[in-house]
Amino acid sequence: MLSDALLLFFVIDPFGLIPLYEASLRKVPLDRRVSVLIRELLIALVVLIAFLFAGKRVLAALHISEPALIVSSALILFLIALPMIFPSIKLSMETDSSPEPFIVPLATPLFAGPSALAFVILMASRQPSTDWPRLLGAVFLAWLAASVVVLLGHALARKTDPRALAALERVMGMLLVAIAVEMLLSGISGYLTTLRSADASLMPPARIAR
Repeated sequence: MLSDALLLFFVIDPFGLIPLYEASLRKVPLDRRVSVLIRELLIALVVLIAFLFAGKRVLAALHISEPALIVSSALILFLIALPMIFPSIKLSMETDSSPEPFIVPLATPLFAGPSALAFVILMASRQPSTDWPRLLGAVFLAWLAASVVVLLGHALARKTDPRALAALERVMGMLLVAIAVEMLLSGISGYLTTLRSADASLMPPARIAR
């Protein structure tokens, strides 16, 4: 359980999430940021648990492949990163009544991203169904450790110079674009691998020369 929890913790990468979360929360009132952050972390936990138990079945029922999930998440991250680099670009998920982000992008695809979701699906597929308490414990431990890192990072970021945060936001936007491109290439590569496997399975067996 501890090994799976540790691997999932590194897949989530909470240290890399801290500046991204701060950039997403900059328009939220200061007295609301911690509560919004905790809410999004809890939503991310629900998403991870849902994919642990039903992710493979849901994707199969909707005919959504893992490469498609990765590519769609990459596109979302790319759109999120653009305003971070170019503030004049206005791509907002805010409603007229609230500037608070809800589910996207904090809960998913940043915390419960495609890599983390694919990992929990893999965890569930390689273990017997009777082993679900250990799997659930691994997900919860990884989520708890990552959440503590994010919350502590948020507390430290509030004491940082706003100009430094603005500069950091530009840098993290560029890194987020790179992550999105890497995810996109990974999704395309996975899709091409699936196509090659399907073509190979349809080919007739080679005849043995006499």
